[in-house]
Amino acid sequence: MSADGRPKRRRAFDDPDRTARARIRDAAIERFAADGVAATNLKDIAADAGVSTPLVIHHFGSKEGLRAACDEHIASLIREQKTKAMAAGKNLDPFQAIRETYDGTPVIRYLARTIADGSPHVDELIDEMIEDSLTYLAEGVESGLIKPAENLREQASLLCLWQLGTLVLHEHAKRLLGIDLIDGDTRSLIKWMRINAEILAKGVIDEGFYDKWRDAMKAAEQRTAADQSESTDRETT
Repeated sequence: MSADGRPKRRRAFDDPDRTARARIRDAAIERFAADGVAATNLKDIAADAGVSTPLVIHHFGSKEGLRAACDEHIASLIREQKTKAMAAGKNLDPFQAIRETYDGTPVIRYLARTIADGSPHVDELIDEMIEDSLTYLAEGVESGLIKPAENLREQASLLCLWQLGTLVLHEHAKRLLGIDLIDGDTRSLIKWMRINAEILAKGVIDEGFYDKWRDAMKAAEQRTAADQSESTDRETT
């Protein structure tokens, strides 16, 4: 951390081999993650990236355009890591996956800040993450890492909401579990993934009870849908 409490800027921003557009985007991700979009100005981003403010406008048009580019890049990083993990199947090295996910890029802090701040771009980011997860969950099923689901889209949506919702509540994860999801070290993140893996792999509800509960819930959904349809018909006649 720097003296002012912000994450240290990566040396990659000063790398002359990186394009100005990439340096601007990465500097914006750092700033947005630390301070939020509203509190960040383009002048500071430009200074972090070693470029002029007009060049930021030239590449991205506006702060919202820059934010959209940051969202897209974060989604692509997550997509790349998850796809690689699913392709590895049961040969996946969980420790290497942790290092590749969190090393050098403030993905978690950015997501936590972005989702909490809220904007039209948040909907687009979450939708993109869910669409991506449909692909790598299917790949996980094929490789034997993931169990087949009755409804893959529902599963992908719920898992995404669980994970992102946890980031918004990261202070409570730290308070209740002693896990720092934002600035935690590898040991803290391993503990978090261990707890998640146990719940996802072993489950919580007894399978026999689940079968009865699932059938009851499906029947209740069908009855509710039929009742709503009848109510609509009466209102239109």
